[in-house]
Amino acid sequence: MIAINDHPLGATFQVRVQPRSARTAITGTVGEALKLSLLAPPLDGRANVALGEFFAEVFSVPRSAVQVVTGERSRNKVIRIAGRTAAELQQVLRKHFIV
Repeated sequence: MIAINDHPLGATFQVRVQPRSARTAITGTVGEALKLSLLAPPLDGRANVALGEFFAEVFSVPRSAVQVVTGERSRNKVIRIAGRTAAELQQVLRKHFIV
């Protein structure tokens, strides 16, 4: 399981993004990061928008609750989900994904 940390504003975790993939899906882990394939290209922030929409759906939160904390222009990112704890995020990931 990846490391998910509690933060006063929500819970944070690392993501390694692969843009321009065949589909948008969690495809495993890379070290301490969740590996995420995105259909969207990394142009004009479209990959970050797709990432936000995907995690909003996965964790049942509004799109505005998903924030790229670091790595906005990088494949390696830190994501914060506002209003959720690390335990809640781990439970959702365990239930829906094998990571």
